[in-house]
Amino acid sequence: MRTIPALIAAAVALSFGAAHAEDASPDFKFTATGFKFSENGSGVDVNLRHSSDFGNAWIGYFRAPKLDANQWRGGWDRSFGEAIRLQPSVQIASGGFVGGSINLETGERWFAGVGFGRTNLRPYYNLNFDPNDSWSLAAGYRGENGQNYSASYIRDNRENPDQQHFHLTSRTPLDGKQRLTLDVLYKRGLVDGQRIAKAGGTVTYDWPKFFVRIAYDPYTNFTVDNVWRLSVGTRF
Repeated sequence: MRTIPALIAAAVALSFGAAHAEDASPDFKFTATGFKFSENGSGVDVNLRHSSDFGNAWIGYFRAPKLDANQWRGGWDRSFGEAIRLQPSVQIASGGFVGGSINLETGERWFAGVGFGRTNLRPYYNLNFDPNDSWSLAAGYRGENGQNYSASYIRDNRENPDQQHFHLTSRTPLDGKQRLTLDVLYKRGLVDGQRIAKAGGTVTYDWPKFFVRIAYDPYTNFTVDNVWRLSVGTRF
């Protein structure tokens, strides 16, 4: 499986304005994910994130035997500023990988942002699936009751400039401090020399302390693999 080095959370629409979208507490978030690849078996990932005044820091581990994948990773991001918000991030992983990104966002109810990422191109198992040595654009609206609607565009700007993703994302609060998040993905690019145009998506349901997420990504990381991803997690 060909992997694309990671751009940290900048790629996904909801990562723009993360300081506005996430609650300040609880401090920890644990996520366990299972992957089912159409051509390369299965995989698992565990991730622990901690949020504080220092920012968001995380550590994770991914394993997929048929891919011969076995990798630890860690990272950090934080948002600075009010009227104009700057969000840098860094990430490292076993095998010598180092990457980083920077996002810039402005606006309150209506907002817009841009992002840029770079890595050292060392091997990395990209679990967010978006092109990563890339630039990105995002815009959206935040309602007073916690609703969030956004669109984002991510395009590789280094080794595979034909690879691009477009996301439409909605986050809707529900009764009992629950929440439903929908992310529709449309992707275009070359896979083994052939141009593809496919749709995928993610559905996440949050309770106050727990959440579940299911996602489908065709031609994941622009390879021949279609992947299903099931995640469960808790905040504490």
